[in-house]
Amino acid sequence: MLPIKVTAAADSQIQKAADWWLANREKAPQAFKEELQRGFALISQRPDAGAKATNVRLKDVRRIHLSRIRYFVYYRVQGRQVEVLALWHSSRLKGPVLKEPPDQPLQPTAEKRGG
Repeated sequence: MLPIKVTAAADSQIQKAADWWLANREKAPQAFKEELQRGFALISQRPDAGAKATNVRLKDVRRIHLSRIRYFVYYRVQGRQVEVLALWHSSRLKGPVLKEPPDQPLQPTAEKRGG
């Protein structure tokens, strides 16, 4: 099991999506948080579970689809951790523009914030 670290860019995307979800999905307000936690658990336990992301330029990036909420989680294994790079809605035609994160501490996982 590898720890999950979320880049600042991904953390911002997760927070915006979580805020939107809570404001607009009254019948399933916890679905976003539940699916994100489920996805993070999967990639922590089986980092190779995601498909190779062919729509991004960074190397070794994978993605999983969170079908219940229709988002992709883009990630890669960096050393002994899983680095979450982006949260991207599946309705978008193009993938996210991913860049190497700056050399700064990574954010704690969004699930710990109650997002």
